[in-house]
Amino acid sequence: MDIVESTHEYERWLARHVPLVRRDLDLKHRLMAQDAFSFLRATFYRWAQQWPQLCTSLNAAPAVLAVGDLHIENFGTWRDAEGRLIWGINDFDETVLLPYTQDLVRLATSVLIAVQESRLGISLKRACESIVEGYGDCLHEGGRAVVLAERYRWLRELAIARLKDQRPFWQHLRALAPAPARGARRARQLLKAALPGRRLKARLLHRQAGLGSLGRLRLVALAEWRGGMIAREAKPLAASAWLWAGQRRLVAPRYAELIGRAVRVPDPFLSIHGEWLIRRLAPDCSRIELASLPRNHDESRLLYMMGWETANAHLGTAAERKRILADLGRRKGPWLARSARSMAAALDHDWRRWRKAQARSR
Repeated sequence: MDIVESTHEYERWLARHVPLVRRDLDLKHRLMAQDAFSFLRATFYRWAQQWPQLCTSLNAAPAVLAVGDLHIENFGTWRDAEGRLIWGINDFDETVLLPYTQDLVRLATSVLIAVQESRLGISLKRACESIVEGYGDCLHEGGRAVVLAERYRWLRELAIARLKDQRPFWQHLRALAPAPARGARRARQLLKAALPGRRLKARLLHRQAGLGSLGRLRLVALAEWRGGMIAREAKPLAASAWLWAGQRRLVAPRYAELIGRAVRVPDPFLSIHGEWLIRRLAPDCSRIELASLPRNHDESRLLYMMGWETANAHLGTAAERKRILADLGRRKGPWLARSARSMAAALDHDWRRWRKAQARSR
């Protein structure tokens, strides 16, 4: 099937598992046509269909509980129970058992597309070297969470650059439309329970966010508490699109399993209740967009840390560590760059096909 058929079939499948919002899906479709990077972020289901055929030499690599939908804007910050700023992967919606190579190739492919769209200035060769180096170093050391306190001062400076003026973040949330009057009763109960006071009055709002999960119903409880704004979000979880693409037996979302096993400092405000994920929304608890990074930052250093944090996630499958290191050591030459180019070429073909289809539908 082509990208249009694939999208239709996936969304029809998804609608049987989570509540969807039609106008949000329409927005997602428009954003998918804007640029290839947005298309990559929005279409993990298509990636999952194409990977087995385009990266056959990587399919036999040791399997781990992987991120799945990994890319360079799937990293962000949160506060731990001590109030420290933590940096790492911030979305595990598509977590599933995969060859460890899948996450690395998807990360490298996102770099290649960002370079092609002038979002990054690094060469693909250097980017892949940095990712693999960080990944391998982390595996050798047994992992270490990225706490932006005494260590990683340079990364802390990158992360907090977007936090200087927090007003736009809260202004955006205040401007959200009210949530539907009915539906998602469980999510509403969970949001109320997540607030710091039972009698706290909160506005229930509808949020459009992300790209991979755009279209799923998101509810936000927004309130003023002790002199400032606070927010909690409820987002529905579904089985990974990888299982849909391979027509495999569905299993429950494995989000909680991975964050519980990975080398990671927990977010005390993130909790999972069945099919609903509840988390804190705040300027210092969100993903980091490339556009928000200071100019002339060290891209190679940042990609090294992305490789490192990917290994932190994979170390949740601790029994595979030695096998991964052995497999990684056997992979010589530009294997990662070559695979990223193959996946990027397929994605570009699909994106152009999608743009034409969208233009005809207007």
